Amino acid sequence: MTVYTPGQRWVSDSESELGLGTLLSQDDRLLVMLFPASGETRHYALRNAPLTRVRFSPGDSISHHEGWLLTVSDVREEDGLLVYSGLRDDGSAAEFQETMLDNFIQFRLASDRLFASQIDPLPWFSLRYESLRHYCRIQQSPLLGLAGVRTQPIEHQLHIAKDVADRIAPRVLLADEVGLGKTIEAGLIIHRQLQMGRVRRVLIVVPENLQHQWLVEMRRRFNLRFALFNLDRCQGAEDNPFEEEQLALVSLEFLLDNPFARQCLEASDWDMLVVDEAHHLVWHDDNPSAEYSLIEELAQRIPSVLLLTATPEQLGQASHFARLRLLDPDRFHDLQAFRDETASYRPVAEAVQSLLEDAPLEASERKTISQWLGGSADHLLDQLGQSGDDATEARDSLVRQLLDRHGTGRVLYRNTRAAIAGFPERDLHQHPLPCPEVYQDLEGRSALYPEVAFQDQLESAESPWWLEDPRVDWLIDTLKMLKRSKVLVICAHAETAMDLEGALRVLSGIPATVFHQGMSIIERDRAAAFFAEEEFGAQVMICSEIGSEGRNFQFAHHLVMFDLPTHPDLLEQRIGRLDRIGQQQRIQIHVPYIEDTAQQYLFNWYHQALNAFEATCPTGNAIQHQYGTELLQQLDHPQSSEWQQLLEQARASRLALEQEMHNGRDRLLEIHSRGHGDAQQMMARIERQDNDPQLAIYMERLFDVFGVDSEDHSDNALVLRPGERMLDAGFPLGDDEGVTITYDRETALSREDMQFITWEHPMLQGGMDLVLSGSMGNSAVAVLKNKGLKPGTLLLECLFVSEAIAPRALQLQRYLPPTPVRCLLDINGNDLAAKVSFETLDGQLDSVPKHLASKIAKSQRDVVQGMLNQAEVVAEAQHRQLMEQASRRFATDLDEEIERLNALRAVNPLVRTEEIDTLERHKTEGLAHIGHAKVRLDAIRMLVVG
Repeated sequence: MTVYTPGQRWVSDSESELGLGTLLSQDDRLLVMLFPASGETRHYALRNAPLTRVRFSPGDSISHHEGWLLTVSDVREEDGLLVYSGLRDDGSAAEFQETMLDNFIQFRLASDRLFASQIDPLPWFSLRYESLRHYCRIQQSPLLGLAGVRTQPIEHQLHIAKDVADRIAPRVLLADEVGLGKTIEAGLIIHRQLQMGRVRRVLIVVPENLQHQWLVEMRRRFNLRFALFNLDRCQGAEDNPFEEEQLALVSLEFLLDNPFARQCLEASDWDMLVVDEAHHLVWHDDNPSAEYSLIEELAQRIPSVLLLTATPEQLGQASHFARLRLLDPDRFHDLQAFRDETASYRPVAEAVQSLLEDAPLEASERKTISQWLGGSADHLLDQLGQSGDDATEARDSLVRQLLDRHGTGRVLYRNTRAAIAGFPERDLHQHPLPCPEVYQDLEGRSALYPEVAFQDQLESAESPWWLEDPRVDWLIDTLKMLKRSKVLVICAHAETAMDLEGALRVLSGIPATVFHQGMSIIERDRAAAFFAEEEFGAQVMICSEIGSEGRNFQFAHHLVMFDLPTHPDLLEQRIGRLDRIGQQQRIQIHVPYIEDTAQQYLFNWYHQALNAFEATCPTGNAIQHQYGTELLQQLDHPQSSEWQQLLEQARASRLALEQEMHNGRDRLLEIHSRGHGDAQQMMARIERQDNDPQLAIYMERLFDVFGVDSEDHSDNALVLRPGERMLDAGFPLGDDEGVTITYDRETALSREDMQFITWEHPMLQGGMDLVLSGSMGNSAVAVLKNKGLKPGTLLLECLFVSEAIAPRALQLQRYLPPTPVRCLLDINGNDLAAKVSFETLDGQLDSVPKHLASKIAKSQRDVVQGMLNQAEVVAEAQHRQLMEQASRRFATDLDEEIERLNALRAVNPLVRTEEIDTLERHKTEGLAHIGHAKVRLDAIRMLVVG
């Protein structure tokens, strides 16, 4: 039985990059291990801790934490701790406990395994090398966290995500209009910061009705498994339930109603807070709402904050100012000053627009630019009149400088449909239908959903309601007319959706599927996949209101509103399932309604007063709030003259409000929010990465080695199942029975039942971790078939890893990730790696039976040991070059960023001092960690010419 003693040194089998660990404490259940080199602490179950005790042997050279070396001559144990004695590098005798070992010490486990006859199959060595190479490339990718998610790359979303996620502890308000993808932007920011190691614990707070949407979006699009915290999860908990998860999702209403949950939440440490529907955080006359006070308290404790709202100024500029105050209370402390500052940006925005359009500047615009930029702008303004590159560079420089001075440009992002191209047009088709006798006794709002009254009586009724409802016959006729088109039908209630699916099956035989909140996530995925299938799938999908949340059906362009929701935001959400950037067709909206009932009145309200069918309606919520009482009265007891007056008043208010919003559009903010060139480069890189076959090739090797069976499913899709000889049951397939995967982004966007495999997918990262975290493939013996070499010639191929062990927040993986350093030595110590590529050599190798490989390794131990010593010299020289390059790049990048932020702070107070101070500290700490970087032997392969 293993005896654990505080002070013992261990290495993590699953996270070797953490460095050398020190056992801090143990109890009957847990071990607490500190990894000083990376600044991480881990808790392990006592029974199955994935740890290996570090024990050096006589002859090994080890480092003291003060930097000197000891050649071990004797090892003994005192009170559970190892004591090493021997000669120092200066020749004097010395000894020290294992607690004094250098945290950055290197291991030679690969050679130890080789000489101990622990020799792996030849394909494992190749897989290890490929895994090291790809892992290094992934960590350095400028697209890390942005390209590997199930989203359609869209310029403004990529620009915002990268701009925000690359900051230290960003605090921003995402305020794009409905349909422009705020949730995706937030998900991209979260995903990139998690992948880069900037954050570990994320808290999302949303309205209760959006919990499911966020849970599904984070899981399906970003492979982020957020834990939902509600009464069931928190009730009866003895300890803080929020300490059990890194990613938490909770509703605002639950926190307000549950003091215990709120107390536990505030007692936990979080790196990032995300709040959706932030316009509900109301502030009136210096009197914050309970919702505002709760989020304010959290925002004061949590370094990074993302607030999301589609209507940033919906409740007035004071309330908008209050939300900005949550992000930076020092900067936004005076409302009147904020109003004055905001008003001053309009002339600058007009000047920037002229520059972007390459239009001649008016005298007033030139004056505005000079006032904002000072005398430094005069030379650039003079160059605008010239032709060629000088004028282009001058224009670009002026735009960048003006955008940098924008007051809220670093905390607020606002894109509008008017500024973003790519949205489809909408066509409305209204279908008035006669009221059937069975519905004629219904009055007021009960006629909005008349079938509901009859669903409870279905068993006692002579016939189901759908035999009497004229909308059902109309729907069948319409579907037959559109038989070559996919049609999405949305209705308010799940029972109605299920009844409609049954009606279509009985009355028409039209292939249909249903989608509602009573189904499991897997059932919904299957229904969505059946609808997406082009040749043999369903023509129609019938959704309850939940069908307008979080799903993308833009491969269809016909939308049937079987009934109408009672709020314009829900109406826009319904249309938004089809009306999205990238939609290739005009949206055809079909609305059947029963004449002379509340259905017709509600249709006219949306169509005539709000114009909500044929155009987006950003003012809908405000108008509904203003006239809601009168609307409900008219729906219950319609009066013709008063109804027409209400429609005209609401329409006039909408037009006035839209004009006010148009005049108040902050075009400078919109220009900044949609980016200026960087996003196009990212789009091109993502397209190249999507078309690169390296991923599929690597995954096939991974499946082959681990015994995962794969077979064709359809175009661009594979089915994976556990094979009969699975190498490791822990391989992250995601399902014990099997999964369907695709490497194709377009397929993944239309088939959410398939896993979208990318370089950032948990299946790939988990599989790669299984290879690299242990000893798999790090020792091998092979026969080299090469007629140009003398039989019996011995070659030694060594894979070293150059790495800097440091906290992830320093971002050193971008500069010196675990980098493979390959050496190929002959018996004379010559390195042939530059002349013979890995792929060329690998193609000439044959496997050796394990017993024979063992004999070869043992018989050549002394020779190999000498060659290995020479390889270490070669690898050390390459490692030094990598360290120097990493140090230069790291220092240069941080100096440039610090210089940029200092210059920006001089003209824009939204650049926080602590952001610059953190970068200065990171520079000092990062250079120190790079200076401690080590090169370690990762894998070794003996080659004997046959």
